[in-house]
Amino acid sequence: MSERTRARAALTTLAALTALTTTACDSGTHEPDEAPPTPRTGPTASHHPTLEPPPPSAADGTDPGACADGDCEITVSEPMTLHFPAPGGSGRATLSVTEVGPNKIEYEVKSGNNSSRGAATGPGQGCLTYLREHGSGNSCGTLDHTRPSPRPDTVVIQATTRTDGTTLLHIVSP
Repeated sequence: MSERTRARAALTTLAALTALTTTACDSGTHEPDEAPPTPRTGPTASHHPTLEPPPPSAADGTDPGACADGDCEITVSEPMTLHFPAPGGSGRATLSVTEVGPNKIEYEVKSGNNSSRGAATGPGQGCLTYLREHGSGNSCGTLDHTRPSPRPDTVVIQATTRTDGTTLLHIVSP
């Protein structure tokens, strides 16, 4: 057998096998099922992304008045101003939350002649502000939702973004 004859024989065999396979997979009956499938009325997992667990609840809920003593954990969902004791007993400090949204927080802290601004954008992002009698400092980046530890002569403010459009705010005084 020549090379050409072998190739034709192989193609003919392949065509016959393809026809048999197609016929074997087809039941030959094209009648409708006994009952049409019932349409799904609820959402299916394939239509929604994986849901995140709900964010942790704040110990003081959403009450800004809980921060008046300089020790609170609240959920903030809109701009607001909070007043609490300044470090070193030098009057009152003011925390003004200027913007809150999904994965976003911006705020300003004033105490005496000191002021500090914090801003973070992104899931799990936030800022820590250390407010002292003679100065303040910020550190922003990835944070968790755990309460910061108290520090001597320092008011610690932690604001952590959440995907639900709120911020978890901690104020911790010595």
